[in-house]
Amino acid sequence: MPGRKRPSKPATAGVAGAPVKNFRQRYDDLERSRTALLQRLDRHKKITRAHPSAKRALKLLNDTFRGASVAQRAAVLQAADWLITLIEMTPPMV
Repeated sequence: MPGRKRPSKPATAGVAGAPVKNFRQRYDDLERSRTALLQRLDRHKKITRAHPSAKRALKLLNDTFRGASVAQRAAVLQAADWLITLIEMTPPMV
């Protein structure tokens, strides 16, 4: 609109004074989180092989994560984290 004043400084998301991360930094952070979750799932191989949700956790961390947009990947990791926590809390099935 003509005559409209523009802000002198672009609005930044997040905590005031915190540096804003660029796309590559956010992408790398998500990849590191994914790797950490895969290692956490791998740590409990004996439990995860017997647990019915183990395949779903791997599907979340691999197929679903890769198919999601970068903006959605954080939510996919959060769901995988919840599922891995659930797997760790349940006793192994015999």
